[in-house]
Amino acid sequence: MRKYNLIGLTGQTGAGKGLVSSVFKENGWAVIDADKLARQALTPGSPALYGLCAAFGDDILKTDGTVDRPLLAKRAFSSRASTDILNSLTHPYILQLVLKEISDLVSKGETNILYDAPQLIESRTHLLCDHVITVLAKEEIRLKRIMQRDNISRYNALLRIKAQHSEDFYISKSDTVIENNGSKEETENTAYSLQKTLKNKRSE
Repeated sequence: MRKYNLIGLTGQTGAGKGLVSSVFKENGWAVIDADKLARQALTPGSPALYGLCAAFGDDILKTDGTVDRPLLAKRAFSSRASTDILNSLTHPYILQLVLKEISDLVSKGETNILYDAPQLIESRTHLLCDHVITVLAKEEIRLKRIMQRDNISRYNALLRIKAQHSEDFYISKSDTVIENNGSKEETENTAYSLQKTLKNKRSE
């Protein structure tokens, strides 16, 4: 049995995954943020960028070579098929960075690691995890959160939601599901109890 505990955290956009991640971090878990790694994978001149340009147009790059993220998001999240293309082009590069970060954390003595990844299941990296947590919320709640978080219209927020899989998809591949439809405190308490249980499991 390996010496570290790897927990996967995912969920539909706007469900409140970040809140759960923050509770784990505050309680001593090392957190790997897939969104940060995705930005690293798309640095100017990276191989992943060439594939994205071929799929979504050269104009997704700014004059300095960085990605025009709002434009890429608009095109990549316009349909499930487009989102699948985005994922297929970026996931291999992100996985390399994930494995390296896990190795670095373990070498530093970390034994409890949370991998916070919106595309955890789609990238199949959930298969690396000891336990998979999914955060879900009602669609209307998620719409409001996305509009406020990203400063986009209801229409564009709905496009992002529709480009993702259904609740059943996440539930079928998860060990624990957190419904984040209530208060912040309720979700924090649930996350606190869960991280404590998962941390203790590895120490048994």
